Amino acid sequence: MQILATILVALVALEHVYILILEMVLWTTPRGLRAFGMRPAEAEATKVLAANQGLYNGFLAAGLFWSLVHPDPAFAWQIKLFFLGAVVVAGLYGGATASRKIFVIQALPAAIALVAVLIAG
Repeated sequence: MQILATILVALVALEHVYILILEMVLWTTPRGLRAFGMRPAEAEATKVLAANQGLYNGFLAAGLFWSLVHPDPAFAWQIKLFFLGAVVVAGLYGGATASRKIFVIQALPAAIALVAVLIAG
């Protein structure tokens, strides 16, 4: 179960790196427009806000990667719980306020990883 939990944490971290790239780099490109259902004018007007969101997603990814390499297993477990919990909360808030698909894209994978980490304990 520990291997599965580690893989799930890594996948959530990689997902947040991808979100960072979408929000900070690709926001006004066709790929970013499709991903977020935006029109070019909307994307251009909100690109600074999107970059800020992307930066926060990068911090979440960094914390999750940190949890995977920390040499103290007990502290690494606590780091995993904290950052997965933060992703779940961010996904729930985004799903409730921005787009329901955020529940599935962000909150659900993090919740599954969180449960796996707790079980692997």
